[in-house]
Amino acid sequence: MVADSRRRLVVVALLGLLPWTVLVIGSELTMVFPAGLVNTNPPQFVSIYDIFFRFSEGLPSFIESWRTGVLLYLVALASALSGVLWREDPRITALALVGAALSQVSVFLGFNRRPGYVALPVGTVVILAAVWWYYWPLFTTDGMTDDD
Repeated sequence: MVADSRRRLVVVALLGLLPWTVLVIGSELTMVFPAGLVNTNPPQFVSIYDIFFRFSEGLPSFIESWRTGVLLYLVALASALSGVLWREDPRITALALVGAALSQVSVFLGFNRRPGYVALPVGTVVILAAVWWYYWPLFTTDGMTDDD
């Protein structure tokens, strides 16, 4: 069964609300969201704008792929929204989501190379699972229809 465009939009929107990478640094927790970082000690939110435009000095190079992932996610969100308002090309949405998920692999690997850091690729796993569950059926021979 193929999910309708409204359900796919909700799923894509929810993917932006989950942490893409969870960092455990000693007893502290940092979550990397598409909108920014949430630290537990001290509790604070640092927006992606602040990270890339205000505090850009000394950022490790692997962090750059986080920005790429966010841009690809926004493309997927716009594509899914167009499916509700007009017409969606599920190939664009799925490819953008896969790109967003894979962009976080370098973030995951970059943080795991640091001593005392443990990074968990939550977003990569969940986004790829969502693409497989909600978009893969659209690419089967009976899944591509004009009324979707």
